[in-house]
Parts: sequence; structure tokens; C-alpha cells
Amino acid sequence: MTKAAASSTTNCPPRPRHQTERMGTDLLALRAQLARAEKEARRAPTPPPTRPAHLQLKPVKPQREAELAGIDTSDHSLARAHARLRDAVYDGRYRLCSHATRHARAEGFLEHDIIQVLVAGRVRAVYPQDHRWLVCGYFEACGVALPLHVVVEHQRDGHLDVVTAFVPKHPHHIISRARLAVMLRYDDEQIRTRTAPVGNKPGHRSKGKWKKGA
Repeated sequence: MTKAAASSTTNCPPRPRHQTERMGTDLLALRAQLARAEKEARRAPTPPPTRPAHLQLKPVKPQREAELAGIDTSDHSLARAHARLRDAVYDGRYRLCSHATRHARAEGFLEHDIIQVLVAGRVRAVYPQDHRWLVCGYFEACGVALPLHVVVEHQRDGHLDVVTAFVPKHPHHIISRARLAVMLRYDDEQIRTRTAPVGNKPGHRSKGKWKKGA
């Protein structure tokens, strides 16, 4: 191969300038598209895991919908009710009704237990038509924390009437907030009291009545 032929094969003609610029812009556009695709993939939420058939949410029955009518459990309403409740208790604008007092005598909690629930408890439901709030908390008896449900009725002048307060029949059974609100819309808890006799029960050996000098 001659020197002229070798030089002709090694020296390639340069590419035009506009072709080089077009390839550069194509690469930049491709990089931008890839970056946008990666960003959209990161933003896309991961689908929630599918629940088993026995754990899927069931539609609410018509009877339950009728029972839940007039009960507000939104976070905004509960927060507003809790703020008004706390201000009224701090200012001393509350009154215990006779029904709550009878429950307290029968079930062994005191007025300061009710006030503790009103201050430290949580408003679970608002009854706009009845102007009532459901407050749930705990009180301690003999080292055991027991739930205490309190229903208060707020007046237009800012005062509160503690309509009822009682310990549930099954204290440690967990139920939903909506079901609890339906149960406590009207207080159907019976006040059960029993007076111990002076002597012993019939059929049991005992000394009988207490002596005055003992």
C-alpha cells in the first residue's frame, strides 16, 4: 500500500456542526425523559396489600346507618369539643346530675375521678342534636385501671351538666368508637346496688349481730 493510499484511509471527513449539535440535544432530551420517569416512579404510591376475604370491610347495615345518624365522630368536631370541655372544667362551670351521682355510689368512683376523665380523657363522639359529648377515660381503683364513660350536656351559656358516668359491664372488652357512641346515646345502664345485712346469711354459722360494746 502506498503512502498516499494509507493517508486517504486514515483521514475521515469531519461531521457537520449541526449534526453534532443535534446528537447532543437528543442525548439531553433522553436524559430528561429518564429523570422524569424515575421521579414519577418514586412518587407513585405503593399499592396496599390485599386483605383476606374474612378481613375485608363489609358494608354498613341500614339499621346501623340509622343508628349512626346524628353522631359526629370527625376529628375537627372532637378537637373543638375537647377544647370547650377543658375550658369549662377549668373554670368550674359544671354540675353533676343525680343519675351520675347514683352511678358513682354504686360503682365506687368519686367526683374527682369524673373530673380527671373530663380533663385527661378523650371526646369520642359528638351528638349535635342532643348537645351532648361522650368522653372516655380511666380511673384507678385498688391499683387497677378501669374505663369510665362520661356523657356531658353543654348549655348555651357554657355550663356543662354531667348527665351520666359509669363503668361498662365488660370493662376490658374492646369495641369500636361508632358502636360505643350508639350504645351510649341513651344511657340504658342499670344501677345495681346491694345492701349487706347486719347478720350473716341464713345457713351460715355466725355470732349474729354485732355487739354495741365490741
